[in-house]
Amino acid sequence: MSANPATPATILIADDDEGNRELFAEILRRDGYEVVLAKDGAEAATIFANKHIDLALLDVKMPRRSGFEVCRIIKGNPDTRLIPVVLISGLINTNDRIVAIDCGADDYLYKPVRREELTARVRSLLRLKQFIDDLESAEGVLFSLALSIEAKDPYTEGHCTRLSKYSVGLATTLGLSEEQRGALRRASIVHDIGKVAVPDLILLKPGRLTDEESGIVAQHPIVGERICQPLRSFSSVLPIIRHHHEKMDGSGYPDGLKGQAIPITARIFTTVDIYDALTTDRPFRSAMSPKKAFSIMQEEVDRGWLEGRLVDQFRALMVDTRSNR
Repeated sequence: MSANPATPATILIADDDEGNRELFAEILRRDGYEVVLAKDGAEAATIFANKHIDLALLDVKMPRRSGFEVCRIIKGNPDTRLIPVVLISGLINTNDRIVAIDCGADDYLYKPVRREELTARVRSLLRLKQFIDDLESAEGVLFSLALSIEAKDPYTEGHCTRLSKYSVGLATTLGLSEEQRGALRRASIVHDIGKVAVPDLILLKPGRLTDEESGIVAQHPIVGERICQPLRSFSSVLPIIRHHHEKMDGSGYPDGLKGQAIPITARIFTTVDIYDALTTDRPFRSAMSPKKAFSIMQEEVDRGWLEGRLVDQFRALMVDTRSNR
């Protein structure tokens, strides 16, 4: 099972024993899989770098590179780390199994491997990979949709990239987890995806919006959350999408959350989003200098709209960034 269900999955078998290679190959070819063979770890690593592989069966003890080394290479590369890897050993060694887990292997088998067990494990891991591939495809569609919305407005060019840089930088300074930083990276792209439901006449209007038009725009966080909600991997992104227009005094939208009730990731996102809006050219004004932007943001802190601690931390971060150029 590959990314395209009509195409048979391609399985790499790496073993320095020709008999083992041919045995595994015969079993898997009989089940309809494409098979690629490698006689040692170095050849296996080269194949991975140059050919699409859906799953790898790696012997633990191989010349030039061991199965552990090849597994680390695969799992250490963002482009291949989700490809299932099964390590196979001729020796029952508890320590090797621990090393395999540490390498990121998805399964560990002992020789001799029974045909039924091999095909069941391969089928299960490829099914899981298909779920992951489908998830990535769905995320790709959402990202493309979000970026197409950004592209409608020439004044927002590069907005998503800057928000990712600013928000992750601030989150890192504050000691937030990798999961929270990852949510901010994703939110940087999809935070305004709900604007797909806002007519272009409103979205691109150069002048002040009417109350009715403002009400339509104010629904976009709810629409965006609804669009992204089916993806379970977006669970930590949804609060940012929904709440990045809330204000500390409760006067924001869509829920009027107040203070610490607003998720920290959403508060970070609001801070950097406002800064980027102020320091970017708009139809009705030129971009402000960072100094002027922070002056206005401080006024919003004084009004109770923004969190002063975050504005101060972000100002210090931006000063450090400029001074290190």
